[in-house]
Amino acid sequence: MRTGKRLTALLSGALLLGASALPLAAQAQEGKMGGTLRLLAKAASGTIDPHINYTLQYFQINYILYDGLVTFRKVGDKTGFDVVADLAEALPEPQDGGRKYVFKLRDGIKFADGSDVTTEDVVASFQRIFKISGPTAGTFYNGIIGADKCLAEPAGCTLEGGVVADAAAGTVTFNLTQPDGEFLQKIAIPHAAILPAETELKDYGTDPIPGTGAYMIESYDPNKRLKMVRNPYFKEWSKEAQPAGYPDEIDYDFGLTEEAAVTAIQNGQADWMFDPPPPDRLAELGTTYASQVSLHPLTAMWYAPMNTNLAPFDDVRVRQAVNLAIDRNAVVKLFGGSNLAQPACQILPPGFPSYEPYCPYTADPGAKWTAPDLAKAKALIAESGTAGQEVTIISEDNVVSRAIGVYLQDVLNELGFKASVKPISQNIQFTYIQNTNNKVQISISQWFQDYPSPSNFLQVLFSCASFTPGSDASVNISGFCDESVDAMMAEAQAASISDPAKAAKIWTAVDKAVTDAAPAAVLFTPKRVDFISKRVQNFTFSPQFYWIISQSWIE
Repeated sequence: MRTGKRLTALLSGALLLGASALPLAAQAQEGKMGGTLRLLAKAASGTIDPHINYTLQYFQINYILYDGLVTFRKVGDKTGFDVVADLAEALPEPQDGGRKYVFKLRDGIKFADGSDVTTEDVVASFQRIFKISGPTAGTFYNGIIGADKCLAEPAGCTLEGGVVADAAAGTVTFNLTQPDGEFLQKIAIPHAAILPAETELKDYGTDPIPGTGAYMIESYDPNKRLKMVRNPYFKEWSKEAQPAGYPDEIDYDFGLTEEAAVTAIQNGQADWMFDPPPPDRLAELGTTYASQVSLHPLTAMWYAPMNTNLAPFDDVRVRQAVNLAIDRNAVVKLFGGSNLAQPACQILPPGFPSYEPYCPYTADPGAKWTAPDLAKAKALIAESGTAGQEVTIISEDNVVSRAIGVYLQDVLNELGFKASVKPISQNIQFTYIQNTNNKVQISISQWFQDYPSPSNFLQVLFSCASFTPGSDASVNISGFCDESVDAMMAEAQAASISDPAKAAKIWTAVDKAVTDAAPAAVLFTPKRVDFISKRVQNFTFSPQFYWIISQSWIE
């Protein structure tokens, strides 16, 4: 546990930041076209294939590179959670009791290579999601007729009867096995991006795939830069879905430490950083640079997935013991203090649909976390007979994740294990911890909502369908699979249209059941700190996309 003067200073810095920072609003009525926006991240975030990448870092830019049939409204208020028509002319009315959706494509939209968007591209794109075993194929799109066959034999996926094109009418019909009240939200994320039909059935890695967005990727070197330029074939068809961008070029540079990134923004050498600012710079940012900082609560969590199929975490008593032993206030301090994060020990975050406060892993079990219960944790370890085993924690190689990793190492050692920390580049850490071939016992990760529904935390992260052994795209990092919990999730999904109140109650019960099974130790819910240069105008923060990068301009 790391306490003492340094943590006190970090907390003080966070308090200053919380008191001083104000949301950044539009600073001019008319935008200024042109120039190069300069973004920084300590590391790249892996493949740029939109059907495969499942990271916040690239989701944020994929929304300006690609389009789906629908998307989320690109605005800086709560209506940013609303689904709007994108490549489709309008939002379709559900037919057949919510089992059928018919989309009419807009005319005249082209990919960045100059080819027209057709109904064939739509069908091929959804087939590709299954053929390359995309990370959401088995959770978001398994309700499409024919998806069961595609999941069983991806290479032969046709989605026959499930996704039906009418080229003459310019329509694509989706037929579902049962009503799904979240279907439009599920196809509004980048994993449902429409790509050219001839896109190969492989992970494109560093090779750009033509999209329809306001920008296109010109080049990508994960060790240096992701360069985005205007899509020469883009013409704005819907400002709320895909508005034209202001910068001519957006450069995303990799390699600087968080400390160096803060300094670069202060000096006007860069415009924004993806990574959280180092906690020891928060006081400075919250005072001297307060006008360049914004702070926003997130529906997200930092958590430590534990591999339920590997010792010692294949024993539920060990997983529960880890949850009980963690001092979540100490972890919050490592993140920057109570104004930047709040302790949490359940899966659903506060304010989220179906959330009801619940914390069994505290000295006084009840609605919220209060303090660790080390005595109970040690008793569970003694019962399990697992003390003395070696445990390796896989963290990202950045300031905050490393610090939390070292703290968890202390906790595990205190419980009687022989723990070590292995930090690896965030460019590969997320895919590494998903792949069962790497035999990761415990890791540190984050989850940010794809859209505001309890299924997006519970079903995506902890259902049997989201666990794919041997895959880099198995977001159920814990490998947790409980048929009774899966049945509850299916019941909630089935009731989502016919009886939303019933569905909401079931999701609350699922949250408690998964929390009790402890496939992960939820640590805290964070806030987003954005630090921008003085050059950036019209910083717009969406609850769905976070910073809408294309809508800022440069002075």
